[in-house]
Amino acid sequence: MGKIKGFIEFDRLKESTIAPKKRIKNFKEFTIPPNQKKLEEQGARCMDCGVPFCHSGCPLGNMIPDFNDAIYKNKWKRALDILHSTNNFPEFTGRLCPAPCEEACVLGIVSPPVSIELIEKYIVERGFSENWIKANPPKKRTNKKIAVIGSGPSGLAAAQQLNKAGHNVTVFERDNKIGGLLRYGIPDFKMEKHIIDRRLEILIKEGIIFKCNVDVGKNISTKELEKNYDIILLSTGASVKRKLPIPGSDLKGVIQAMDFLPHNNKAIDNQHKLDKKYNVKGLNVIVIGGGDTGSDCIGTSNRHGAKTVTNFEIMPKPSIYRTDKHPWPYWPFKLKNSSSHEEGSHREWSILTKEFLGDNNGNLKGLKTIEVKWDTKDNESPRLIEKKDSEKEWPCEIALLALGFTGPEQDLPNQFGLKIDKKGNIEGVNHYQTNKQNIFVSGDSRRGQSLIVWAISEGREAAYHIDTFLMGKSNLSQKNISGDLIDM
Repeated sequence: MGKIKGFIEFDRLKESTIAPKKRIKNFKEFTIPPNQKKLEEQGARCMDCGVPFCHSGCPLGNMIPDFNDAIYKNKWKRALDILHSTNNFPEFTGRLCPAPCEEACVLGIVSPPVSIELIEKYIVERGFSENWIKANPPKKRTNKKIAVIGSGPSGLAAAQQLNKAGHNVTVFERDNKIGGLLRYGIPDFKMEKHIIDRRLEILIKEGIIFKCNVDVGKNISTKELEKNYDIILLSTGASVKRKLPIPGSDLKGVIQAMDFLPHNNKAIDNQHKLDKKYNVKGLNVIVIGGGDTGSDCIGTSNRHGAKTVTNFEIMPKPSIYRTDKHPWPYWPFKLKNSSSHEEGSHREWSILTKEFLGDNNGNLKGLKTIEVKWDTKDNESPRLIEKKDSEKEWPCEIALLALGFTGPEQDLPNQFGLKIDKKGNIEGVNHYQTNKQNIFVSGDSRRGQSLIVWAISEGREAAYHIDTFLMGKSNLSQKNISGDLIDM
C-alpha cells in the first residue's frame, strides 16, 4: 500500500492559494491546483499502517488507503471509482470537510498526516475534467415512489442512492434552487455554485425529479404527499437559529449569520441586489461565534470592504497541539486558523457579550462585553464565571450572530404527527424510521447540527434502510458500527 518510505521522502503538501489582498476583491474560489506529480507523491505518503484508523475517522467510511495507493500508481480512474463507492459528492467534502480522517491518520501521530482531503478533491476534479463522471440511470424501476423533502447534502445523497436502487424519487425544495445550505449557507469563495450545478445535471439525467419553490405543509399538504408516495424522507436540516437574548438584540444592525450569508449568496448569483442592511462596506463588524459559520462571515465581510472585523468566542483559546483530553485518534479541539482569518480579523477568546448598544434611532453603535473563565471539575458540567472589572465597550455598526442552530423547524414534523426527541430533533432511532412507518428522517433534522460529511453519510444510510423496508433487502452499500463499508 503506497510507497514503503513515501512518508519519509515526501513532505505534506499544503494547497497553494491566491494572496489574501488579491482574493478578497471577489467571491471566487482562490486555491491553486497542484500538478499531478505532486499529488501522486502525496498519495505515496500513505503508509501500510495495518489498521487504517482513517476509515473510522471518516463518517462515510471512505476507503482512503485504497484511493491513495491508486493515485500513487497513477490509476486515477480507479481512485475515482473507489471514492465514489462510499461518497456521492467528494467535490463537496473535498472543499468543505474539516477532515476528521486526517486527525485519525496513523502517520499523524509522529508527522504531519496524509493530505487526504486535498487528494480527494483533485480525484473528483480529474474525474469531471476527463468526463469520467457520467449519469448512470438504473436499468430497472421498482415503481415505488419516494418523496425527499430537502435538497441539502443528506437529501441529495439519499435521492441518488434510492434512485440507484430503481425507485422513482422526487426531491422537494422550498427555495428557488437546489442545494440547501450548500448553495445558500456556504460562501462562493469556499465553493462556487457551478460545482453543485454540474452534479445536479447528472442527478437529473439519472432520473431524479426536482421541484423547487415547494414548501411542504404550506403549498402542498402533508396528507397529499402521504397519499401519493410510498415513502417520505425528511432531510430538512437544522435551521432554527440560536438567538442571543440580551438587551439590545432587536437593534438594527444585529443580524443572524444565516440571514446575512444566504442573502449575500443570492446577490452573488444575481437573484437580487445586495440589501443595504447586509452591506458592511466601511463598517466595524463584530462576528459573535468562532466556528465555521463565523469564519464565513469574516471572509464575506472582508470582501464587502468592512472597516474592521473582530471575532468573539466564548470558549478559551485552544492549544495549537493535541492535548491529553483528546487523545489520538479522536478529534482534537485545536486552534484553527481558517483562510478567512488569514485575510484579516482580530480574534478575542473567553469573552461574553452582555448588551448591544444603540443610538436614538434604534441603530447598533456598539456592544458591551465581559471576560470569562470556565470552572471545570471532574464529573461536573463546566461553569462559566465572569471576571470582575473586565467590562469593555466595543464600537460596531454590525454584529453577526454565528451561534449555530438549536434544531429543525417543528411545524412540518408536527403536521406529519412525528415524535420529537429530548434534543428537539425528529426521532428516527429505528433505522432512520420515525414513529410512522412510511416516513423516515436523515441528516441534521435527525442528529442535530453537524458536518456535511455526516449529512451525506446519514442520507446514504437512510436510503439503505428505506430500500430494505420496501423490498425486503437492499444491494445498496452500508456501514458497520465501526464506520467501515460492509462488503456487499
